[in-house]
Amino acid sequence: MYPAELVKPMREDLTKVGFEELHTAQDVDTALAKEGTTLLVVNSVCGCAAANARPGARMSLQNEKHPDHTVTVFAGVDKEAVDKARQHMVPFPPSSPCMALFKDGELVHMLERHHIEGRPAELIAENLVDAYNQYC
Repeated sequence: MYPAELVKPMREDLTKVGFEELHTAQDVDTALAKEGTTLLVVNSVCGCAAANARPGARMSLQNEKHPDHTVTVFAGVDKEAVDKARQHMVPFPPSSPCMALFKDGELVHMLERHHIEGRPAELIAENLVDAYNQYC
């Protein structure tokens, strides 16, 4: 588990733009049961989360269409919440960072770590925007 002071700025990278932090399995189930669309970001301390995932997620929200809800769990910190989130992402294998778009509780779009690592934030945002335009 990572120390709270280490991950605080990484959490704030998303919460300052409106992402809700989920800390328990119940939090995840409640968030994903909401009507409408929900973007769930599995945050991470890795460099690709800092350089690509979080900026891409933030940029994607500037689109006219965007998710009704934005939530995040933190790998290596919110173990219970991350484990539950990953159960909702089956059949995709666990990875962090990753991003999943749900519509009325159903997984409709997934960005795994290999879609994020080494790709610019703008490309990640574009991928998410395409999903928002289709599902939101």
